Amino acid sequence: MPSRAENPVKASPDRFSLAVECVKRFEGWHGEKKHWPYVGWGHKVLPGERFTNSISKAQGDSILREDLRKLCRMFSYLGRDSLLAAVLSYNVGPYRLKGYGKRPKSRLLKKLESGDRNIYKEYVSFRCYKGKVVPSIERRRKVEFMLLFEE
Repeated sequence: MPSRAENPVKASPDRFSLAVECVKRFEGWHGEKKHWPYVGWGHKVLPGERFTNSISKAQGDSILREDLRKLCRMFSYLGRDSLLAAVLSYNVGPYRLKGYGKRPKSRLLKKLESGDRNIYKEYVSFRCYKGKVVPSIERRRKVEFMLLFEE
């Protein structure tokens, strides 16, 4: 498990704001047509939404905060771990954690639901793309865990 180093995200001490800044840092700005259907700080435009790639950074921030709030509500039964689950699911999708169809519920969620909070290995395991470890995603998971996991 990483040691608690200096906070690389400069934000208020509020954990939710810290999570927002962390997502912004790793998602980057999606402001060009080549990023469609993603806009702002990684929001996937859903059917019926009328966003364009030309939204302002303030609008992008507002959308990101609303998306994270929705995900926090989805995982609210996890208590203090709801924000960590929300940040992970913002990137990988909530059903990678919750399971759907033939995809089973993640080991991470099973451990949290059983009260086992020794989840570092399971959290960082969400670091692959097409079956291969991606170093930048692994770094992201380690930073998210270090900043947002409450002992």
